[in-house]
Amino acid sequence: MRQFLKLRTSQMKKLVFCADDFALHGAASEGIATLAQKGCITATSVMVLSPRWQTDVKLLEPLRGQIDVGMHLDWTSEFAIHAGHGMTLTHTMLSAWLRQIKPAQAMPVIERQLNDFEQVWQAPPDFVDGHQHVQQFPGIREALIKILAGRYASTNSRPYVRISQLPPWQADFKARVIAAMGAVPLRRLAGMNGVPCAPALSGVYNFNEGPISYAQRMHDWLRTSPEGTILMCHPAQGLEANDTIAQARLSEYRYLAGAEFQKQLKARGIQLARGSRLYQAKMT
Repeated sequence: MRQFLKLRTSQMKKLVFCADDFALHGAASEGIATLAQKGCITATSVMVLSPRWQTDVKLLEPLRGQIDVGMHLDWTSEFAIHAGHGMTLTHTMLSAWLRQIKPAQAMPVIERQLNDFEQVWQAPPDFVDGHQHVQQFPGIREALIKILAGRYASTNSRPYVRISQLPPWQADFKARVIAAMGAVPLRRLAGMNGVPCAPALSGVYNFNEGPISYAQRMHDWLRTSPEGTILMCHPAQGLEANDTIAQARLSEYRYLAGAEFQKQLKARGIQLARGSRLYQAKMT
């Protein structure tokens, strides 16, 4: 019986569940921390330019060492615009595509955000991803990999990087646009510089489909996501008036905190895992 149980455990598919946008607002931070305490997510990425980061960090302190805590590199939020380097998503995409964002200009912006993360968390990030996937935009990706490879060269484990590329059978038009902004070049750069990265990303949708459709999508994501995929989510425990996807965040939180999610994980043989353990192991 023990051998059977060991075999079943080893055959479980490992996925990383990452809640984006910690510190965006109180409802997001509280919802993410609650899901982490329940064991429903294994990572969260922080918007360090938010003034809430320095206070909301107390929600993550009890979870130190239990989940991955990473940096949500930000170029397009109101926080980034207020910081002086940010632009709208459309403007950022166009500037990057026209190669107007130079790595030399991007490097101090990335360094500042890493400094803001480490000053509050008192440790390097477990990973770096990007708000609206800016981590793989031209000009930004070259600067990011150069910094990660140099800044953390002497550490036991370098932060891993999210690659925003969906499995082919999940890739709709939105996913193809996201990937086209630099998934393949980012993966190549990371590999050349010894920076770990995730094999795939899942959880992309349009945020306006309602709780039933979200549950249906989750069913498909769990079924079709390969081993090691990061499945991103954007939960919040309540509604925020100025959040354009507030209802979707609340729907996600209620689903992830509920019994149906646990039932689907069990039915699909899914084990929630930390990327800091999965991807670093593959690099050694």
